[in-house]
Formats: sequence, structure tokens, C-alpha cells
Amino acid sequence: MSLSPSVRPPLAAEVTAKLREMVHSGEWPLNQRIPPEPELISELGVSRGTLREAIKALAHSGMLEVRRGDGTYVRATSEMSGAARRMYQDHTEQHILEVRLGLDTQAARLAARNATDDDVTALRALLASRDQAWKNGDFEAWADADWHFHEGIASASGNPLLHELYASFGAALHHDLLKQQRRPGFNGLPSDGHETLLDAIERRDQEAAVATVNRNLNSCTERLAE
Repeated sequence: MSLSPSVRPPLAAEVTAKLREMVHSGEWPLNQRIPPEPELISELGVSRGTLREAIKALAHSGMLEVRRGDGTYVRATSEMSGAARRMYQDHTEQHILEVRLGLDTQAARLAARNATDDDVTALRALLASRDQAWKNGDFEAWADADWHFHEGIASASGNPLLHELYASFGAALHHDLLKQQRRPGFNGLPSDGHETLLDAIERRDQEAAVATVNRNLNSCTERLAE
């Protein structure tokens, strides 16, 4: 009795998967231009039509952005974050903040239960980088460290789905941080939701962790109303 041959996925689907992995792994960094078409055709050993079909699929998902005459850029690290990035454009800052409140409080509660010593050490290093960047006036680096701190809390929660959902906020939160930074009198180094949150996580105090997140995000809500 002969075995039936395995069914291979269409070539375009294989190429799409390879491109997706290059983005997801960080080989192609966020907001950077991917290699030009001739280089990818040679590297992958596929036709121009197959490559363009794969790029079109990832552009439709929001992971890539094709700019005519300029190239193709990485806009999200997953289909989920790509879809979220498009959705955020249709909603107000208040809507985004209200959703963040739910995710942040749950992430804080779970991180207080599940974070490891290594998680806490890495998060403290991010806060040190954030503080130094703010003092140096490097606001891009400040916003980047602040974002990675919050994402790190979600990762430390031990819930990979919550982390993935939270990571989808990356572009929106980073943009909002830079916009807030330009407001007169803005404090770029608040302790609530940061140092006090991490202290609560290290103590395994779930309620205190949630309380500091609530205070921090409520202050964000007040700023929106100004």
C-alpha cells in the first residue's frame, strides 16, 4: 500500500510565512524598510509575482506598508498588532485609555503573582534607562523605555495571550507618550504606575499593584480632559 504524498501549501503561502517570521523575529525591525525586491527574489528563490503576492498579504494584515517609489516598511510585528494599529486610528484616545485600564490592571495583578526575580531586575533596568533618557532630553529613548517597561509587566504576568494583546498597543502608546511629552509641565518620570508598581510586584502585593495602575491611568484621563 503506497502512502499518498504530503500536500504542500501554495508557494506564496510559504513565502508569506518566511516574511512573517523575519518580521516577528526582529530580523526586520519595526518602522524600518525591508530589503529591496531584487534582493528578496534572489534570497528566497521565487518569482517577482510570488514575492509581491506574499508582501500584499502582509500589507493587508497591517504588518507591512508598501510605499510606491520608496519601498516597503515594517509597521507591526504581528497580524494582531497590525489590525490593532488600523483600529486605533478610528478611535479616540479616551477609548484606547479605557481599554488599556483593563489590560494594565490585570497585567499588574498577574505580574504580582507570577513575576520572577529576573523579571523584576529587567524591569528596574528599563526604569533606570527611562530616567536617564528623560534627564538627557532623549525623548524617543524615554518613550521607548517607558513602553517596554509596561510591555514587560504584561510579559511578567505569565499570560502569553494578555501579553500579545498588550503588545498590540505599542505604536499607539509610543505615539501618545511623545505627544504628552510636548505638553507644558508634563512629568516624564511619574512614580505611580512605575516605581511604586514595581515595588508592589516585588512584594507580591496584587492589590497595591492594581491601585498604582489605577492612579497612574486616572491621571492620564485627567490630562485628556484639560
